[in-house]
Amino acid sequence: MATWFLIIIYLSFISLGIPDALLGSAWPIMHHDIGAPFGSAGLISMIIAGGTIVSSLASGSLIHKLGTGKITLISCFLTAAALFGFSFAPSLFWLAVLAIPLGIGGGSVDAALNHYVASNYKAHHMSWLHCFWGVGATMGPMIMSYFMADRNSWREGYSAVSMIQFGLVIILLVTLPLWKRVAKLHQATAEAEQNEAMEVGISGDTVQSSERRVHPIRIQGVKFTLIAFLFYCGLESMVGLWGASYLVGARNISAETAAGWVSMYYGGITIGRLITGFVTLKINNRSLILIGQLTALAGGLVLLLPLPDIMNLVGLILIGVGLAPIYPGLIHETPARFGKENAAPLIGYQMAVAYTGTTLLPPLFGLIASQTSIGWFPAFALAFLLLMTLSTEQINRTLKRKSVGK
Repeated sequence: MATWFLIIIYLSFISLGIPDALLGSAWPIMHHDIGAPFGSAGLISMIIAGGTIVSSLASGSLIHKLGTGKITLISCFLTAAALFGFSFAPSLFWLAVLAIPLGIGGGSVDAALNHYVASNYKAHHMSWLHCFWGVGATMGPMIMSYFMADRNSWREGYSAVSMIQFGLVIILLVTLPLWKRVAKLHQATAEAEQNEAMEVGISGDTVQSSERRVHPIRIQGVKFTLIAFLFYCGLESMVGLWGASYLVGARNISAETAAGWVSMYYGGITIGRLITGFVTLKINNRSLILIGQLTALAGGLVLLLPLPDIMNLVGLILIGVGLAPIYPGLIHETPARFGKENAAPLIGYQMAVAYTGTTLLPPLFGLIASQTSIGWFPAFALAFLLLMTLSTEQINRTLKRKSVGK
């Protein structure tokens, strides 16, 4: 039962990823149809991300009151309804209004499912969970590309995605009683394992950390990891939001082709995370993070250079594959770097800063591009990559100095 239920959770995370790249894929045509300024996609993205931040911060108390199953059901319904509204939105104002429930629903699903899997399933399932987000993020632009190419309608693309979301709502409604049942099953198993460990004298936290009494934010290296999360999520979102507009506006590629190529960028993230789950058996997280950053930097350089059009696709895929191990790797390294006792609050700070990067950096680039040129896109991508890489390397240097000092 638990395994089949895990499939439902994975489906939920696919649905979480599907809307994330829709706006960027449709925007080159969409903003003309509704009479919106080119840079206003950044405003919509900011509102969505702002709703995500608010709902993520409130998710703890909501989960305690309503339970993960109900939160996921309500959130998916909000997301489906908002996407359906997007398909009829006549103006930028209505897109902004509908962006609020879209962000709130997405943030609640994200936080609730991460919490549920972390509490009830083993750690490797968390990696696959984020891989399935990539599946959804890849599907979104592909669906939009199909409807723009064959139906000449971004509105039908949003409508189709909303129907997928409503289908998930029905599945969640039918399976709602299973959430508590599966959680109790895992809780009973965990208690049995804990009792067995106590009988043989095993302690899960016997090492006293020198950082225990220090506020987590003041631990050496923490501020650099927060900077890394800021620029990682800012970059990931910026490429998804503005990648198609760059291909159309600076490289004269058709909107339908650009949307399909952006889906390949998300495909790179998805496949990269799937492979990373196996590669971690041989290569440690820190090496994988560095390899990913170098790969993404190579992709940014390919976009920057005046190469044939097909190389833009290669550049986007390289960036996607390069980004794949960075986010889960940084999260997984948190307990090892800063102590298990500090991991919970620090991961919370990391997610908050990550959403802040998603909220602020893509709209900032949109504002600059609207005043200058979308052709600056590769330069900004490289700048974000360099800042992220320098931050993670500074973390490693700081922790190495601490280790030598001991």
